[in-house]
Amino acid sequence: MQEIEADASQSIIRVPSGNASSMFDMIAYDDTGRFLFIPHETPFGAGVSRHDIANRTTVVLFQGDRGGALDPPVWANDYGAFDPARYTPAGTLFLGEEWTAEGRIIEVMNPMAAPADIQIRELQSIANVAHEGINFSKQFDNTIYYIDEWNSGSLYKFVMTTPGDYTQGQTFVLAVTAFDGNAADLWNDPSNENAVRTGAATWVAITDASGNPLTAADPFRNGPTNDPRENADTRGGRVAADEVNGTPYGRPEDMVVTALANGNEVLYIAITSERTILSVEILDDVNVNVGILATADTPKNVGYPATTGVLNSPDNLALQANGNVYIIEDAPNNSDIGGDIWFVRDIDNDGIAESLDHFMSLQVDGAESTGMIFNPANANEFVVAVQHPDSTDLANVPEGFGDAVWMFDLTNVVPPPAAQ
Repeated sequence: MQEIEADASQSIIRVPSGNASSMFDMIAYDDTGRFLFIPHETPFGAGVSRHDIANRTTVVLFQGDRGGALDPPVWANDYGAFDPARYTPAGTLFLGEEWTAEGRIIEVMNPMAAPADIQIRELQSIANVAHEGINFSKQFDNTIYYIDEWNSGSLYKFVMTTPGDYTQGQTFVLAVTAFDGNAADLWNDPSNENAVRTGAATWVAITDASGNPLTAADPFRNGPTNDPRENADTRGGRVAADEVNGTPYGRPEDMVVTALANGNEVLYIAITSERTILSVEILDDVNVNVGILATADTPKNVGYPATTGVLNSPDNLALQANGNVYIIEDAPNNSDIGGDIWFVRDIDNDGIAESLDHFMSLQVDGAESTGMIFNPANANEFVVAVQHPDSTDLANVPEGFGDAVWMFDLTNVVPPPAAQ
């Protein structure tokens, strides 16, 4: 950060609010592995910065006008809490609003252009929810999966009318067949306490093939991320999912898309409040099976020295080119460790982990690790964002520079010896 701000030709987003300013989150690589796109999870004035790894330079591609800080907030030209960043198969960039602003997906049409030439648009075809996990199917070239990061959060898919055209298509929400709770309630409310939320499930349409709503609620309504049981203005995707009995989960956050040993596509989804990694096996274009990859009770470091680490808040997920899955925690296990990352050991690739191996901890006071992603051009290299460390808490360090991105290379790492 110091290097960037000392160079007049560089820039990065800083929106001081509370004790933080830059709030790096779920980083995206371009296909060549040279550029990083860093979304900023600031409550207003959010945008995206592009870092050129080869030249060690960073520029702001765009950011909002901070109208969201007004009372009442004005979001027409402002954005809030960009959490996911996803480089698309079309060479564009998705950014999604999570806990502030209006639940929009903003697409950067030309993310490799000079900042003055950047073009963006709001995708009116993706339902408005608290966006975090959003990813593309590997089996179906017309399908995007995404989630609502909420304690009654649902899982969605968008099927494009024309593959590669993200502006028109049909939207569905996942409904577990045996679920007999209340979809509008939180996952752990009494109404859902004993409800079945795994097993056979189907995708239920909330729009027609042209994107017209089939529900009374408009899934594409902009709004705050509040509780629809108490507010009439909340984001439309949340209310539409409740109408069709979309199964609720406890803060589903990030997801990766890969394949099981049987060849079926599978979505792994971090369910933070439930300390669970869900598996959603895609059987066909309608039917799925919902299972569990790992939980806080999954055995740790099987066959290796024990760990004192605890899986207490799984948030982000990372996928290596060889299919390995990593779990990144939302919060530190305590203030002087910070940022546990776990390796999921699923030897037979059946979607059920035999062990969670304690891969690393950032050990940065007060920080959470986020945005772990492997370089698409080098399967041994990955980056992790170090978010809101104590060392840059603006309340205690007024000139603190903000978050960081760390790069790791596994090429010469020697595996630990097995337990004796």
